[in-house]
Amino acid sequence: MKTKFAYTVIAVLVTVVLMTFNGCKKNSSSQGTTKVQIKMTDAPGNFDKINLSVKEIVLVSGDKPYIFAASTGIFDILDFRIGTSNPDILVASGEMPTGEITEIRLVLNETGNTIVVNGIQQELKTPSAQTSGWKVKLTANPELVEGATYTLLLDFDAAKSIVSTGNGKYLLKPVVRGVAAATTGLISGTVLPLASHPEVLVIAGTDTVGTVADPLTGRFTVGGLASGIYSVKFVPVVGYKDSTITAVNVALGQNTALGTITLKQ
Repeated sequence: MKTKFAYTVIAVLVTVVLMTFNGCKKNSSSQGTTKVQIKMTDAPGNFDKINLSVKEIVLVSGDKPYIFAASTGIFDILDFRIGTSNPDILVASGEMPTGEITEIRLVLNETGNTIVVNGIQQELKTPSAQTSGWKVKLTANPELVEGATYTLLLDFDAAKSIVSTGNGKYLLKPVVRGVAAATTGLISGTVLPLASHPEVLVIAGTDTVGTVADPLTGRFTVGGLASGIYSVKFVPVVGYKDSTITAVNVALGQNTALGTITLKQ
């Protein structure tokens, strides 16, 4: 198939966005940032409903907090369980600088958090959850790789998170475990000479994702790639020859570096 790519040439790499291989698409990237999706799932508890109103998720990297505003309204966390038709819910998404995440905090709104027990709904008191939030227990500190896309899955333990006060009332003290997983990989390199101004096409079967090499450095990054084997084709301006590298392996969360590729006239 023939696909025409139109790209705006700029002197920096733009942020890599997640690409789904179901047709010919184009890709862009930005140096030093990583796309993150934050989802929640539930470990079951013996309740009818636990309705949560999430305000934001705070990710800490390099001692600096990055706030991801919640993109969902009030939801029943018991509706989302691994192994069911609704394994998780997307709570927030965005981008942050590449690096290690050292802390995650779940911050709830002041209202909207309720519990239903034996058909009766009542307010869930959430001490401290509206200010500093609740710290998520990390299985390991995620190291975000530039250009890859990550999912942070927050596993809410319903049984341990609900505390009975002994008078028929309940407190919410969230016990949440965080697991990070890379969902894409990337390919990078440098193509010379600069005068060749090549398009860089990453090909899997009949599907193509592409970018252009930086006009000042020759560097390129193509991200949002599923794990698999790809061909990378360089299509320069008139006066230089096309070149293709085959059998390029991409793994999730990893950068497959091709080094320097020199095109011939």
